[in-house]
Amino acid sequence: MTSPISSNLLSYMMMSSMSRMMPTANPMGNTNNPMTSAADPNSFFFMLMNAMMSNMGQTSAVAPQSNGMLNQAPNQTSPVPSMTITFTAPLSNAYNPAIPTVQSVVRKDVPTSAGDMSDFKFQPTQFLKLDQNLEGKLEGTAGHFIAAGKKYDINPNLLSAIAIHETGNGGSRAANDKNNIAGMMGKNGLRSYATVEDSIFDMARNLRQNYLNEGKDSIAKIGAKYAPVGAANDPTGLNNHWTKGVSHYYNSLT
Repeated sequence: MTSPISSNLLSYMMMSSMSRMMPTANPMGNTNNPMTSAADPNSFFFMLMNAMMSNMGQTSAVAPQSNGMLNQAPNQTSPVPSMTITFTAPLSNAYNPAIPTVQSVVRKDVPTSAGDMSDFKFQPTQFLKLDQNLEGKLEGTAGHFIAAGKKYDINPNLLSAIAIHETGNGGSRAANDKNNIAGMMGKNGLRSYATVEDSIFDMARNLRQNYLNEGKDSIAKIGAKYAPVGAANDPTGLNNHWTKGVSHYYNSLT
């Protein structure tokens, strides 16, 4: 259905076309149109058809270019294309061989036995002095050595001396890659810890349970088991220097 404006425009265009095609009289009373008579029904039908065709041609000429797109009503909005993105969450328990397996540490209580006759029981330690002597991976861990020593009744300076010797004062690969600061071994070699703090507490538990409670009351006696000379896992003979090295650091801290 066309609007009243469009209908009037169409009628005007048709009448304009018809007027151009009607025979016109010249001053002599003759017509210039080759058609014999405007009253002829066939002539009138022919003029009407021509007017309609002319109107259609003019209408198409003024129609806006669509550029290959379908014309839409003014109040019609184009549909917005939707895009669906599928995210795949990584598996949290996926195995990655590049990450070493971290063994959990249970800080179980190990009371001091009557067989411990050593001088390595817990005693107050100069925090600032201990903190200033710890470097590399051991930096900032003085509080952990003191806390572990108090829990397992061990002098924090002994724990610190062993860790300094084992890691070259926090610079060893075991300390940096595995957080292992005491050379603690597991079923598959050096153990890996989630934190240096876990390694410190595990070393303290081990010393209390398997060394001091068994009557090993000197660094030399501890070293004979902790780092035995000629051990298969010590091909370069570093264990030969264990007792001397630990004793040196222990004396410098006390």
